[in-house]
Amino acid sequence: MRSPFRHAFVATAALAMMAATVPAKAQDFIGILTGGTSGVYYPLGVAISNIYTQDIEGSRPSVQSTKASVENLNLLQQGRGELAFTLGDSLAMAWAGNAEAGFPRKLDKLRGLTAIYPNYVQIVASKDSGITSLEDLKGKRLSVGAPKSGTELNARAILAAAGMSYDDLGKVEYLPFAESVELIKNRQLDATLQSAGLGVASIRDLATSVPITVVPIPAAVVEAAGAPFVKQTIPAGTYDGQTEDVETAAVLNYLVTHEGVSDDLAYAMTKTLFENLDKLVAAHAAAKGISLENATVGMPVPLHPGAERYLKEAGVIK
Repeated sequence: MRSPFRHAFVATAALAMMAATVPAKAQDFIGILTGGTSGVYYPLGVAISNIYTQDIEGSRPSVQSTKASVENLNLLQQGRGELAFTLGDSLAMAWAGNAEAGFPRKLDKLRGLTAIYPNYVQIVASKDSGITSLEDLKGKRLSVGAPKSGTELNARAILAAAGMSYDDLGKVEYLPFAESVELIKNRQLDATLQSAGLGVASIRDLATSVPITVVPIPAAVVEAAGAPFVKQTIPAGTYDGQTEDVETAAVLNYLVTHEGVSDDLAYAMTKTLFENLDKLVAAHAAAKGISLENATVGMPVPLHPGAERYLKEAGVIK
């Protein structure tokens, strides 16, 4: 199935005429909240930091490795960051104030900049484990990501849609991507669920170390999970030893900020991002899924006025 999110942004002639360097308020600090260093958020965050350093005058970007979505959104609410990566379902729960998901109250200061690429829910098991289906996870040892991270929320949702829960598993580990992989290599874990862009470094590392099985998430399970999950395919050859396409679920990622960020800075952050998509793709192939035309798709929180100004100029918002 071809995804509308895979089309890379092609700059229009009108956008190409815009100035390359965007002035911002002198000495604007931009704390960029990402995820674990072996995921996709971190290398893209580093690329964004480099882009902002070059193209936003007076800016002082810095990149912070975090536990990803849930932690990022709580930090933004506290004003402890200016730009954050997040999964769409986590963002919706933060706006609603879903305490079970890690948001004791509504995070009302959050503001959207743009939708980016889809995260694929990737369940990977060692071949030795014998796991080839969701049903086979029963009684097995599975890592589901850091506690109440976006990945872990995805794990709960997908298992529930398949008629399962953590109680059906032999053991549940709440570990970041890289640590999960190391435990599988050492035969202390059977499988890992990782919500990330295709070709995530942690799974590539695992696939080059031990024979793996990429476990399918059938279309019926994705439909049972409902929005924001959509049906997707992990193409054959994404990882060593993966010889066939594998059905799975995906959910969009977003870049968000907070209401305390100035309109000019939010405008500059959004504009500069889209004018340098080639540099993001060079940092990680997942960025091929970012497109200007999908910038507002499914946005669960209000757009920041600065981002809205740019998207109107670009013709995305009428």
